[in-house]
Amino acid sequence: MGFAAVMVYLFASAPTPLQAADAAKKSYSTQEAMAMLALENDVTRTLYTKAIVGAGKPRGLAFSEHWADPEVIDGPLPALFLRGIADELKASDVPLGLYLGSDFPIEASNQFLGRQAEAFSQMRGDHAPQYFMDEVTNETIGMYPDFASAAACVSCHNEHERTSKSDWQLGDLMGATTWSYPGDSVTTDELVAMLKAYRAGVSSVWSRYLGEIQAMNPDVQPAI
Repeated sequence: MGFAAVMVYLFASAPTPLQAADAAKKSYSTQEAMAMLALENDVTRTLYTKAIVGAGKPRGLAFSEHWADPEVIDGPLPALFLRGIADELKASDVPLGLYLGSDFPIEASNQFLGRQAEAFSQMRGDHAPQYFMDEVTNETIGMYPDFASAAACVSCHNEHERTSKSDWQLGDLMGATTWSYPGDSVTTDELVAMLKAYRAGVSSVWSRYLGEIQAMNPDVQPAI
């Protein structure tokens, strides 16, 4: 509730513009900022997975790994929706990293290694977020559990030709959403920039998919 109240203040009800000195002050820990991002990302991904992918498939919509190919009119799978957001963040001016990994990934590049693998092993035991400082990059790393929240997640991973685990069930801990950001604290301006960059990434990926939908044959195009 505290995070929700802060977000309402930042985006809706701040009474006056912040002075430059206040905006430059380190107001939040990076861990607090990541907790806000993780909450918004969880809501976004759950909505996409259930209301778009889960509800869209029975209506004839398709979702695949090849959704970004020009000749393919498919939507991104939930994991690829997040990867698209991560790519948008990487191209932005905000040094915010986003990564979805697992100990049983479909893509080998998503395998947790080193310190992240250790943190995820701890998460397997207690399902709690993990935080640590990367001593090489001086980045705060925040890892948040990624559960199988919809049947579409389970069936896709179990049936994939490159899966390394085919007995996933609803509610299983499938991996972790991992954030990175330089330093251990952020200013109010930096926090707002992080949230805006994430939202811009979501908007960009979603708009790309809507563009594909609008290019479909009108006879089979779903209502948006």
